[in-house]
Amino acid sequence: MIKVSELRQRDVINVVDGRRLGFIKDVELDVAEGKIKALVLPGQGGKFLFFFGHNEDLVIPWEKVIKVGIDVILVENPSVVAPKHLKRT
Repeated sequence: MIKVSELRQRDVINVVDGRRLGFIKDVELDVAEGKIKALVLPGQGGKFLFFFGHNEDLVIPWEKVIKVGIDVILVENPSVVAPKHLKRT
């Protein structure tokens, strides 16, 4: 069994492009069924001291979680693939 506090210490990695998405900020729970519905990560992008820009949280449905490992959580989420100008060729 894994505690939520332990999940929050693991990097979330998108297996589609190998990009690090960050650490879990929160989880969405279905209290009636006692299951995790989604992982919530802080918004992506560069903000300078939170003054400029607004980034919404990234919500990854639990169905997109492939593997919860010792150090990382692997997810398959093609909707958060890095833009082409950021990819290495």
